[in-house]
Amino acid sequence: MDMGTFCSDPLIDEYSKKLKVCGHPVRLKLLCAISKQDDTCVTNLWNCLGESQPVISQHLAVLKESGIVDCTVQKNKRIYSIADDFIRDLVAKIVDEKRSP
Repeated sequence: MDMGTFCSDPLIDEYSKKLKVCGHPVRLKLLCAISKQDDTCVTNLWNCLGESQPVISQHLAVLKESGIVDCTVQKNKRIYSIADDFIRDLVAKIVDEKRSP
């Protein structure tokens, strides 16, 4: 059976790169927090996750560089959101799974 009939190599490569970036536990926690908070600035994220500001900023930079998250400037804050539909859907499933009994 030809595996290419299920998913094309370019599609597999694209999703593999995205999953690799998001696979770090801190990044996955960040994505879950971003998906559930309205004010997702760095300060709120590091307070929420109990990590230092430099650690959170470094992981956000990796996510942003990969196109997973984006940010907008509101006054003196950068507000983060999930920019990638595939990752947004995946994180929504993870968050919904957490709520299940």
